Amino acid sequence: MEETAQNGADEIKPVSDTLLVLSKDTNKIEMVKGVDKDGNLQKFPPNEMQESGQLIRVDKHGDLFSNFFSNFYRQLKNPSHFNFFKVSEYDAVNTAKDLQQYVDQASLEEKEKLKEYEVLPKNTNPSKNQNTMENNTETQEYRFQPEQIDWKTMEKFGLNQEKLEKLNAMDPLLRGFKTNTLIPITINLGTAVSKMDVRLSLQTADNGEVAVNLHGIRKEPNYNLKFLGHEFTDEDKKNLKESGNMGRVVDLVNPKTDEIIPSVISRDRLTNELVAYRAEYMKIPDEIKGIQLDEHQKQTLLEGKPLYLEGMTSTKGTTFDATVQFNADKRYVEFIFDNNQKLQHSQSQKEDSSQNQSQDQNKNSEPPRVFRDKELDDKQYEKFKAGETVYVSGLVDSKGKEYQGYITFNKETAKTDFSFTNPNKLKEKAQPSEAHKTQKAVNTDGKTNESTKNIKEPLQSKQQEPANKQQQEQQKKPARSRGRKM
Repeated sequence: MEETAQNGADEIKPVSDTLLVLSKDTNKIEMVKGVDKDGNLQKFPPNEMQESGQLIRVDKHGDLFSNFFSNFYRQLKNPSHFNFFKVSEYDAVNTAKDLQQYVDQASLEEKEKLKEYEVLPKNTNPSKNQNTMENNTETQEYRFQPEQIDWKTMEKFGLNQEKLEKLNAMDPLLRGFKTNTLIPITINLGTAVSKMDVRLSLQTADNGEVAVNLHGIRKEPNYNLKFLGHEFTDEDKKNLKESGNMGRVVDLVNPKTDEIIPSVISRDRLTNELVAYRAEYMKIPDEIKGIQLDEHQKQTLLEGKPLYLEGMTSTKGTTFDATVQFNADKRYVEFIFDNNQKLQHSQSQKEDSSQNQSQDQNKNSEPPRVFRDKELDDKQYEKFKAGETVYVSGLVDSKGKEYQGYITFNKETAKTDFSFTNPNKLKEKAQPSEAHKTQKAVNTDGKTNESTKNIKEPLQSKQQEPANKQQQEQQKKPARSRGRKM
């Protein structure tokens, strides 16, 4: 039976739940009021409850509360600084006082037991450290719902919900991210039809409606232009070209409000679009693949700088070393491997995702437009998409030297095969020589010629006429043709 409280003579009002928060910095238990526009937690002491009367109230039903808390948690600037507890609104003040008394007297082990009662956002496993690198991506509830998407606009691009789901594009879109891969779209302009590959994202417009953003491929960013008020140095350009991350926090200017926003900048490696991310929203994990980060290491990452870590353990149990750095496009700390290293370990989100994809999904994957930072032109891409071998020049190795080769898209593995020599030429070299053509034509292709048409046994290597007396006798006798005449 649902818990209720009497409110007046006839009105029965359902009892709601609310949140208490333990601030790790101050060790204080307080009432939760909300989150301000900058992501700061609004709270007040329990003894001010009568004066405030503005505590959060949420329906007690599990799904409603879970969805609310996931969205609430996502808006917080530093959620890892707090522990949240769900209590009934009518018991909130007394529970807060009792909990404060417990915290004041509790040992470290006793404080750890509080985690059993802590509220966590959806999809977070309480048995694991939610600040490890594996769980450092946005695991909270979706920012958008499918019905909010402008499907009429999507149809103009040749897309619908079913196709986006097959391309594994719906999940990142609904979470407020760009699609993980390039999506092929068609734009019908009436007089002409244009086809291109883009990354998609959703954004809430000023009128409250959800708009579809297209992130097209460009050859490279224009580093000579100011980016949101920032002028790139030679070092900035070098870092963005090589690692994809600029490597420092800079002040950017919001063009709508003129607000100065400290941010990190990265290059989208699929589209070459420059992406900025507020420094205050950066979340740095406590642990990366078994390595506990100290405060100095965390500060290095918070400043946007690269950090080299040794002795990490991959999901397969092997030890590896790599550089890690915060990426503004991905919004998390990523691995940056040296080009000479074998990529035995990929970023954990990508690794888990690729292991879960079936061969059928691979077959439906679209070939990439960019290979090793080299964008294919329309003619090359059409041949490449059709499974033909394409010659590509102007590729650059890790030492800055140019090289060229041939690429073919393998539809079975959804990967690009590269060769320094034309694989079609190798096939041509594998064709039978003149001396072997008769043998191949008769034994393999089912053809005949006048010199061997009555011989019953398969022809031997390089054989073009009867090889012995028995075959000579067979050849003299008339017999039914066993194939097409050569």
